[in-house]
Amino acid sequence: MITVFGSINLDLVVAVPRLPTAGETVSGRDHQTFPGGKGANQALAARRAGADVRFIGAVGQDSFADLALLNLRQAGIDLSGLRTMAGSTGLALIGIDPAGENQIIVASGTNARVEASWLEGRFGAGDTLLVQGEVPLVEVVEGARHARDAGASVIWNPAPVPEGDLRACLDVAGTVVVNLSEAAEIGERLGIAGDPETFAEKLAADGRSVVVTLGADGVLARTPTARYRFGSPVVKAVDSTGAGDAFCGALAAALDRKAPFERALKEGAAAGALACTVTGAQSSAPHLQDIARLADTID
Repeated sequence: MITVFGSINLDLVVAVPRLPTAGETVSGRDHQTFPGGKGANQALAARRAGADVRFIGAVGQDSFADLALLNLRQAGIDLSGLRTMAGSTGLALIGIDPAGENQIIVASGTNARVEASWLEGRFGAGDTLLVQGEVPLVEVVEGARHARDAGASVIWNPAPVPEGDLRACLDVAGTVVVNLSEAAEIGERLGIAGDPETFAEKLAADGRSVVVTLGADGVLARTPTARYRFGSPVVKAVDSTGAGDAFCGALAAALDRKAPFERALKEGAAAGALACTVTGAQSSAPHLQDIARLADTID
């Protein structure tokens, strides 16, 4: 069982002819709404990758909540630990220009009020906790401790990299997944200079596994005893939104079913590549049979 403790948002997206400058209004023809939030995205990705998934988080008492939860409910994700709280569901306001550049304003809403205590008693030996960076770090750290102490594995994707004591979460995370920019920021804050290989090597020396996704260049990883490097499968990419979340969800699903680490990396890389072939975040999360087929082609 994978438990995802994280954010859930509703994304309101407007395509505009150009992004506005400060104080300027730019009109778009229409808008679209999409369920989002990194926690919800990764929960759905893990479910489509074959895992039993439980989501722990919060939505508000507003009309956005049902829309934000739609895909999770349809996928059969366990939402018994979801809280509905006074206030607003997390909301992202996104403007996108014809070149694909965007401006995003996020209102955290109830995501900023989640509590690690909601995770108490929910883990057993062999379970997995998957956490990200869109809920308060202090709650992520405490939740990870609950999971570790119960014998569960902890996968931390610090995206976006949160403010606060990163070392506290590193100390309880068994696997850390970052992209290049996140590795650079974390490395700078921890005083770990060097390229992604050096970053992964130094963090893995403390006993954890470290995965750095490289976009079209694939993925590299270090464990305390091994090194891995794979290229990305060749696909016709149309939208990279959600690729990182698809990677994390598929990686977590593979590790949760006790697949070898190398195979889990390949399934993560395959899922991330497949997500680039479909527009959107949750809509692009691939299913296990497609992930497995593409992963078999990765050398």
